[in-house]
Amino acid sequence: MNIDAEMKTSDTMGPQKELSGNEFAEKVPILPVRDMVAFPKMNVPFMISFTSAPMIESIMETDHIVGLLTVKDQDAEDPVPGQLYEVGTVARILHAKKKENGAMVALMHGMHRFKVTTWHPGNPYLMADVAYAPETVETGLELEALQRQLTETVKAVLTMIPDTPKEAIESIQRIKDPLQLAYVTALNINLPLEKRQSILEMDSVSEKMRELLLHLSREKEVLDISRRIQSEVHEKMSKSQRDYVLRQQLKAIKEELGESDATPAPEADVYANRLQDADMPEEARKEAERELERMQQMSPQSAEYPIIKTYLDWLIDLPWQTLSEESGDIAAARRILEADHYGLEDVKTRLVEYMAVRHLVRDRKPASPEQDERDEKSAMGVILCLVGPPGVGKTSLGRSVARALGREFTRMSLGGVHDEAEIRGHRRTYIGAMPGRIIQAIKRAGTRNPVFMLDEIDKVGQDWRGDPSSALLEVLDPAQNSSFRDHYLDVDFDLSEVIFIATANQLDTIPGPLRDRMEVIQLDGYTALEKLEIAKRHLVPRQLAAHRLKDEEVTFMQDALLKIIHDYTREAGVRNLERHIAAICRKSIVQLSENGWSHVLVTTKMVRDYLKKERFESEQTEPITLPGIATGLAVTSVGGDILYIEASRMPGKGRLSLTGQLGAVMKESAEIAFSYVRSKADRFGIDAAVFEKSDVHVHVPAGALPKDGPSAGVAMTMALVSLFSGRPVRGDVGITGEITLRGRVLPVGGIKMKALAAHRAGLKTVVLPKRNQKDLAELPEEVLAEVAFVMVDQIDEAITTAFNDPQIAAPMPAEPDDVVCLNGQGCETELVTAAGLKYAR
Repeated sequence: MNIDAEMKTSDTMGPQKELSGNEFAEKVPILPVRDMVAFPKMNVPFMISFTSAPMIESIMETDHIVGLLTVKDQDAEDPVPGQLYEVGTVARILHAKKKENGAMVALMHGMHRFKVTTWHPGNPYLMADVAYAPETVETGLELEALQRQLTETVKAVLTMIPDTPKEAIESIQRIKDPLQLAYVTALNINLPLEKRQSILEMDSVSEKMRELLLHLSREKEVLDISRRIQSEVHEKMSKSQRDYVLRQQLKAIKEELGESDATPAPEADVYANRLQDADMPEEARKEAERELERMQQMSPQSAEYPIIKTYLDWLIDLPWQTLSEESGDIAAARRILEADHYGLEDVKTRLVEYMAVRHLVRDRKPASPEQDERDEKSAMGVILCLVGPPGVGKTSLGRSVARALGREFTRMSLGGVHDEAEIRGHRRTYIGAMPGRIIQAIKRAGTRNPVFMLDEIDKVGQDWRGDPSSALLEVLDPAQNSSFRDHYLDVDFDLSEVIFIATANQLDTIPGPLRDRMEVIQLDGYTALEKLEIAKRHLVPRQLAAHRLKDEEVTFMQDALLKIIHDYTREAGVRNLERHIAAICRKSIVQLSENGWSHVLVTTKMVRDYLKKERFESEQTEPITLPGIATGLAVTSVGGDILYIEASRMPGKGRLSLTGQLGAVMKESAEIAFSYVRSKADRFGIDAAVFEKSDVHVHVPAGALPKDGPSAGVAMTMALVSLFSGRPVRGDVGITGEITLRGRVLPVGGIKMKALAAHRAGLKTVVLPKRNQKDLAELPEEVLAEVAFVMVDQIDEAITTAFNDPQIAAPMPAEPDDVVCLNGQGCETELVTAAGLKYAR
């Protein structure tokens, strides 16, 4: 800015004579002005070219008045009327001095704004008729506020500009005339020529001030950012200089101590030697050599230097060609699985088959050239997915497979993973980029063929950062994972030798394409006797060793372990059982240390003393005595469980209410059950009119847990029949199955887990759909021996078993109009029952 110079000139000239509109001459000589705009109310020095000097000399001999117009086209040497703006400033020439080269310096005082009305050609210099164009100066608080704001903003901008004289800021604050303030600001701030001309042409002073405030605010922000950038650059430069000085001082200190002889080799040379010794594929080696060349040409103080170092560390340290020697002894593998896990015979058999196939395919060459690598991968690259409740031994099975094969074991938990980059890694362009967790686990294993456990694959999520399950499709596809490309490494890594084993609690939440990549092996849980054997063989010895106890110091009685299993744990797995055993070990240590005991014999009474009151009671001790309650069976994420169905009625208009966080399918099952009971009211001895006068409420307890599925349809029917007939359902009967409007009982899933849950709960009878009879072959012998399974095909059969009164659902006799003839010529052939009607054929 040049505000200070302008203000000093204005102050020293003293008061000047101002012309009014009627003092203008009819014709005014026009002086073209380049690279600037002349404003009224201020003194401005001008450099007059030698071509315009005669005009200034002529004017100085008359009234000293001249019109100043800005040139539009700065390249025009001799501007004509079309190349000039037509709004300018009438000025008085205060002083003019001619230089030796013919040019002239003149000091002029701007007086008024004018507009050209008529040009007069043919004169030695430009002449025009002009009209006085006074500005509109508003009054009031708004103008006063704008003037104050403009003054403060100009002051703030001047303060941010280096080397601005203090007098310049003070001179701005002395201006009281709003029009003069606007023009002084417009002349001296950094504005384009066209913007200055537009401010001159504005009639309103308020409008001029608003336009100037808009530009000054932007200028202030730019200056603030520039100052911050300059400060950051200065700080970084200062730090670099300080680091350099400290390094030189450290070097001098080492020389004084005589420690400078053992100079370490440059890092680039160290990495070159490591790269030469590394056994890497050609693609990875070329990428590493390219990055090493960049590193050699780069200063160690460069920001990218440590990034390249980290990348080279990953490339060199990965086990590109390192393979664990795999054992082919299948008999030994079976012994390891048997020693590590009790029960789970089907699962262990499938794992032994898996290992045997891998061993045979690896050792034998293809029988013919037509059998290519793809056939080999289809046999060896099967991805196993162990699905079951928590605590049944899914992860430990993976460890046993690794031990049986003689391979390294590594695992990755996928629970809560929402970012695709967790699988594929981040690109190196991001700050703090790292490889994905697949590559990180391979590096930890130190071998290219570990047993890789993908835990909790059913809990993978997705959000705006990507879908990790889609990234896993490539990892778990034997046809693709031989060239897995991590975003960070950006080179292919062969995962085809890795044995991937996934675990999940449930299949429903695994996306279909990902589930299709895997072979599902179901683990349904343990019976009480299986848990007892697991506790004796594995859990008790493991907890005694973990607490540094000897066998002769603590002994668990079998009845004590059974009491823990029945009264303190009700789970499919054995995780809580092990926790309670650990709690008893801790309390036994206190008895041995504090009370001086030499041996602790854990009995049922001691279990009650140590673990306090029982958490669970047998269902037989609480028989169902009220109508409207039935015991269903369900499958949850933690295994099978019993599910109570409660129904009640009250006076109303026949409405049905459902509560307990029921899903859409389960609500439909309740509506079907209600419609069926209502349609067969006569068969069940129920007055049909009661349905129109009653509202029914069906509730499934544990209302905080969401529930869905069709398998509670038969149990809901039992509860509704019990409610309206007034007869309670047997308390020792568990019921599962889907119901139709015709009264058919359809098959459902999860029979083994439901049967184990019924056995744990103490139920003596379980009603199952007849088409699920094949699932009984999977049940343990002790469950089949202690629980009676009744297979039903119609709802009447289920009612006969569920109620103590067998007459509640007596079959209705067939009526003559129930018979339909298909041949159209009479019904002389045998009758066949189907869909509730009798057909003749």
